[in-house]
Amino acid sequence: MFVLGIQGSPRKKGNSNYLLSLFLEQAEHLGAQTHIISAAKKNIKPCLGCGHCERKGFCIIQDDDMSSEVYPLIRQADVVVAATPIYFYNVSAQLKLLIDRCQSFWSRRYRLKLSDPKRKNRQGFLLSVGATRGKNLFEGLNLTGKYFFDAIGASFSGSLGYREMEGPGELEKHPTVLDDVKKEVTRLLVPNTQRKKILFVCRENTCRSQMASAFAQFKAGGKVEALSGGSEPSGQINSVMEEVMAENGVDMAFHTPRSIEDAVSEVKPDIIVTMGCEGKYPFIPDVEKIDWDLPDPSGKPIEFMRDVRDDIEKRVDSLVGK
Repeated sequence: MFVLGIQGSPRKKGNSNYLLSLFLEQAEHLGAQTHIISAAKKNIKPCLGCGHCERKGFCIIQDDDMSSEVYPLIRQADVVVAATPIYFYNVSAQLKLLIDRCQSFWSRRYRLKLSDPKRKNRQGFLLSVGATRGKNLFEGLNLTGKYFFDAIGASFSGSLGYREMEGPGELEKHPTVLDDVKKEVTRLLVPNTQRKKILFVCRENTCRSQMASAFAQFKAGGKVEALSGGSEPSGQINSVMEEVMAENGVDMAFHTPRSIEDAVSEVKPDIIVTMGCEGKYPFIPDVEKIDWDLPDPSGKPIEFMRDVRDDIEKRVDSLVGK
């Protein structure tokens, strides 16, 4: 289970930074892997409003941290937690840049009709602090958060907001903040800890294992945590595989190959499924192993890739139906 924190505050040790750190610390206590993106520290260029993503599915800006880092991390996340101080009843400017550039996700879902494999089960949560005590202090933020989470393929699963917090360290003295955070983390994450964990592996993690993991997550994400890895991971996923998965409505954009060691460092799988290719796979005791013995579609015609895709989908259906 991967929890991604997005820090919107430009302050290094502000109250929202404390709040997000506390949230992720509690998530780690429940076994989650966590990572923080600090929007103020990233090279994020503003959206140009050019419409390129609505036509092509990708942002025309390719030379900043969104394409190389932020998009893949969002796609990997099971839970996305955005934290921000209130600026004019909304998010910080740094976080707003990041949010605007997530139009690419919206375009892929609503213009190209593609579905992110984790969309049905990914959750979004807001953390915020404001200096005043106004009744409507968090209304603008919550509305922005609602549509941001929808764009990235997450349900808006709640928020925590604290008024009259301006000076450094004030939130740490709040009498209920720790209990508030523990309660929300438990509510969000405990159901995910009970899912069966399946690791799909092959040599490069660019094709077959990526398809299998995506189908498992797409079809049974509520009861299965699907991961994939390769014994010799390659640089990028197979473009023909991405194309044939899109034919079935499954969006593989921003997925990146990773090593088996990286995958198992997050969680011990209950089942390991190999794709049939030769490779050095780590021995993990007390883990069921299944070999599907699938042909390698790399370099073959697209029709061959479609046959392998359909075979994998049927096998996944049988596997997650256990």
